[in-house]
Amino acid sequence: MPSMRRIKVFSLLLVMAIITLFFYTTSSSSNSKYDLESSQTGDFFYKTKSALERTPVGGGASTAGKGKVVGASPGSGSDEDDKEASRARLKEAAQIAKDNANLKAPKPDPPSKVVGIGSAAEGAEKSVAGRKKFGAGGSEAQVPVKEEEKESQEEEEVKAEFNTILKKAPIIIFSKSYCPHSARAKGILLEKYLIDPKPYVVELDQHPLGAQLQAKLADLTGRKTVPNVLINGLTIGGGDDVAELDSSRKLVDMVRDLGGKRMLEVKLRPIEEVKETVKEALKVGEEKDEGHGLR
Repeated sequence: MPSMRRIKVFSLLLVMAIITLFFYTTSSSSNSKYDLESSQTGDFFYKTKSALERTPVGGGASTAGKGKVVGASPGSGSDEDDKEASRARLKEAAQIAKDNANLKAPKPDPPSKVVGIGSAAEGAEKSVAGRKKFGAGGSEAQVPVKEEEKESQEEEEVKAEFNTILKKAPIIIFSKSYCPHSARAKGILLEKYLIDPKPYVVELDQHPLGAQLQAKLADLTGRKTVPNVLINGLTIGGGDDVAELDSSRKLVDMVRDLGGKRMLEVKLRPIEEVKETVKEALKVGEEKDEGHGLR
């Protein structure tokens, strides 16, 4: 018969084995439950849930203020409370993550700073009462409408004066009184040739709109210098071009072709008339020099 000491040792070992088996089965069921939830909800929610269970939100008891279900067993009521608490914590964690993401995301520009492209950008400025331009935000633009109206009026005035000059004669010589090339072109067209109607000379340095007319000529003919000889609105060039047409005996045909029916007569002057015309021109030049005090 075994002694009492051996019986006590075997009894203690048996109790310890039973307790170990109980804890093992309990931890296995708990781990399997967490593995199932992790596979269903994903790693993010599982890690968040585990962290929240280790450190309750707010520092208080995770199940504070939660009542038990009436008529249910104590074990089932505790499980329901745990599930409700877990759902609340997960919902709160998701909301916190969403708020953090919104804080880190770049904010769009306010509508007042957004400028469109093309027609939308062109429409960003609007005029008020026909006086000034204002931007879409209400700020005044730098260029008032009055300056644009003034420029348009000046352009209209130059255009009207230019058209009036073109009606004076079929041939218009845009010249400057001090320019030797202009004097050369005028000498050929006014003295060497007999042209009817007589070419009309515009001295741009003496005209009140001379600079504007010269800019207008540059836009229309592409020539920025003087002289600029026009026949029925078409340029034939400057002093060198007129001299070349004269030396090649093509000037008369050129004037007749471009002048058309408006040209009544185009021919070389007789030599005697040319000499007299030159003398008269020299005499007029000397009188001008004496008037300026030149010797």
